[in-house]
Amino acid sequence: MASSSSSSNSAFRNGSSSAQRPLKPLTASNLKSSSFKSRVHPSHAPLSSFRRSYPSTLSASDDGVLGRVRVAVRLRPRNAEELAADADFADYVELQPELKRLKLRKNNWDADTYEFDDVLTEFASQKRVYEAVAKPVVESVLDGYNGTVMAYGQTGTGKTFTLGHLGEDDTSSRGIMVRAMEDILTEISLETDSVSVSYLQLYMEAVQDLLVPANNNISIVEDPKTGDVSVPGATVAEIRDQQSIVELLRLGEAHRIAANTKLNTESSRSHAILMVKRSFTGGEDALSSEIDNSSHLVKPSKPIVRKSKLVLVDLAGSERVHKSGSEGHMLEEAKSINLSLSALGKCINALAENSSHVPIRDSKLTRLLKDSFGGTARTSLIVTIGPSPRHRGETSSTILFGQRAMKVENMLKIKEEFDYKSLSRKLEIQVDKLIAENERQQKAFDNEVERINQEAQNRIAEVERNFAEALEKERLKCQMEYMESVKELEEKLLANQQSHDCDDFINDNCNGEELGPVSEEVSDLRKLLQNEIQLRKAAEDETNKLKGQFEQFMQPGAGGDTEIIRLHKILEDEAYKKRKLEEEVVILQSQLLQLTFEADQAKRYLERSGSANGFSAVDSLMSQARHSQFKETMNGQKAPTASLFEHVGLQKILSLLESEDANVRIHAVKVVANLAAEEANQERIVESGGLTSLLMVLRSFEDETIRRVAAGAIANLAMNEANQELIMAQGGISLLSMTAADAEDPQTLRMVSGAIANLCGNDKLQMKLRSEGGIRALLGMVRCGHPDVLSQVARGIANFAKCESRASTQGLKSGRSLLIEDGALPWIVQNANNEAAPIRRHIELALCHLAQQEVNAKEMISGGALWELVRISRYCSREDIRALACRTLNSSSTFRSEMRRLRIEC
Repeated sequence: MASSSSSSNSAFRNGSSSAQRPLKPLTASNLKSSSFKSRVHPSHAPLSSFRRSYPSTLSASDDGVLGRVRVAVRLRPRNAEELAADADFADYVELQPELKRLKLRKNNWDADTYEFDDVLTEFASQKRVYEAVAKPVVESVLDGYNGTVMAYGQTGTGKTFTLGHLGEDDTSSRGIMVRAMEDILTEISLETDSVSVSYLQLYMEAVQDLLVPANNNISIVEDPKTGDVSVPGATVAEIRDQQSIVELLRLGEAHRIAANTKLNTESSRSHAILMVKRSFTGGEDALSSEIDNSSHLVKPSKPIVRKSKLVLVDLAGSERVHKSGSEGHMLEEAKSINLSLSALGKCINALAENSSHVPIRDSKLTRLLKDSFGGTARTSLIVTIGPSPRHRGETSSTILFGQRAMKVENMLKIKEEFDYKSLSRKLEIQVDKLIAENERQQKAFDNEVERINQEAQNRIAEVERNFAEALEKERLKCQMEYMESVKELEEKLLANQQSHDCDDFINDNCNGEELGPVSEEVSDLRKLLQNEIQLRKAAEDETNKLKGQFEQFMQPGAGGDTEIIRLHKILEDEAYKKRKLEEEVVILQSQLLQLTFEADQAKRYLERSGSANGFSAVDSLMSQARHSQFKETMNGQKAPTASLFEHVGLQKILSLLESEDANVRIHAVKVVANLAAEEANQERIVESGGLTSLLMVLRSFEDETIRRVAAGAIANLAMNEANQELIMAQGGISLLSMTAADAEDPQTLRMVSGAIANLCGNDKLQMKLRSEGGIRALLGMVRCGHPDVLSQVARGIANFAKCESRASTQGLKSGRSLLIEDGALPWIVQNANNEAAPIRRHIELALCHLAQQEVNAKEMISGGALWELVRISRYCSREDIRALACRTLNSSSTFRSEMRRLRIEC
């Protein structure tokens, strides 16, 4: 049996048999030995399976390429552990299902975009995955074509869940295998059709039977004439109903080998292959009914036979040994899995590049799947990726595998015994095309009407909101004018009363008396004032006189310091010459490295081509080497920087940041920035004082290029939490704020805003970040209006709001949000429905986190944020953000009362 070859570390999938339902025994009536051939036999469709809508296998596929392998990407739903960890996978991979695109982020500002036939988020149901990936292939099989559905991805990303989950407890979670068999059994007639299955696993390069484990080394046979692949020793089970296929799949899963690794508690150690064969045998009556008794063609005189095959492949997951912790026999299993997947990747690369040689025979997996890629089957590939941070290392290679598979074209063929059958099929395809085009146009029209209605509603809501804001502003203006008028009238009344009282006093006390003494007192005061003015003038003259004497006193001593000044000048000249020589040494070292590289290239070329014509080709080789090295440098490769880093030394590169030559400073800053982009170099740069030097450059120089590159390097270092506290301790946020206030270049502002946004995600730095002007600097950079800058600003505000919400929930913070105190709410509300998806997503998250703090509710209502929260809870494209907004509105008593007053339902 298959289990006898595995070590103690491996176990059968699904655990012991006691945890499963009792299995029905397989009798001789439904098991037989047979073989599956990938060749499609001539046939016609029976009356019971005749359908108006044929799959797109006979015509061009969705993108216009005949027979291209369709590839879909699925993000596995998060489990309870990943939900508790609250890992934000969107910062690394961004799915755009409406555009059928996937963005793979390299860093804060650079990302690669890939297009697929379908992009399925973690919220896509099993039914949605089946309809998008497998259902077109199943329909092709029912029409007489061969079909293949495969699942590829890293271990633990949900391949077996997507393809082979039985869904006995929850029918909505059934996988592709169960749903495909349901559709096949529903469409066929048991009187004229027969369906049989074989269930195999490829373990350690041995084909084993999952239905009868004693068949543990089945041979693969190829027809020397046709090249068709068959498995003669495989057990074949006749299928009559749905329950029998569920029992067979449960039996096969019980025999499939699995093991517990660090990456997956139930990691498949073999490739599982389910082969479904469908055969139809009919006569003349069936064909006559199929053509609707309206054809004037001659009836056939022999039975119609049609055979087709569906292959469902659950590939074992690729894994890195140092991450999975495999050792002993599990290590050998991992090697076998990786070698077979590597062979499959080589075949796909060869087919995608139209290579004359395809290494099919490198692995038994590629031999079994010979017709799935580049053969006669309609093939769909679903690439699974995981939401956990431990899956990020392999996500890029998985995505590239799917991209290469999309370039493979299969030659889809079917042979009919009668010429008029193909003609009838072509006519029906044209009818279906016209019907589909009509439906598409109708759907486009309905979508356009819906879009116009939505735009009208949005404009009405915007007009109502603007009218309410204008009315409120007018009311406040009138109220302020009223208060100012009342205040002016009160002041005039008080002045009149004082004037009236003064006149009464003069009339009462000075009536009939002489004012002579008052005039004398005024004259005396004037004399005293003139005397004070003269004394002050005399003091100023005396002060000027003393200053002149002091300057005369200091002048004779200057002549004695002439020698000291001359010596200082000589020392400064010597220091300048020393720095210039050190810079020239660095340049000469880099040139020496280049010449050494060229010499090695020339030496190898001479050894290969011989000494007879070696000297004539030296010049061309040297020029090619220079061109290649220049091209690599322009393409941003790491080799020149790494060589300079090793030969010159980090301290020497950092010392060049203080050079007086502007070009030297710029090149030094760029080298440090390139080194800081790699996580492996960041710790060494910080330990060598690189962070301090970058902050000094940002503080001392006003050159726009230097400041932009230095800010980018600081942003890279700020991605590490340990470096964030060092940046704050050395006054980095103040320098970034000043740079943001002075800079006008969008690229510089993007780097600065990215650095501040990284700092905003640290819970420990909230108060200090705000006190040193970080929030105000972020808000000030929106003046640029560039989408990349606005996206970084929105990300920083979302990070800050998330930290505040977390601190408030934990009881570490009370009082209203610091973002609201710094005036960020109007900008947040204004950009909550921004056209750019990254900006809109971050702003929606920021609004939800702010609303979770009850103390912010009243100001958010007065600022118009309530309407945006209601819109998010209804129309946001992301289901998790919609749920968060709805949950936040329902949990706040202030929001609930205001919604009741406005008669709004969430």
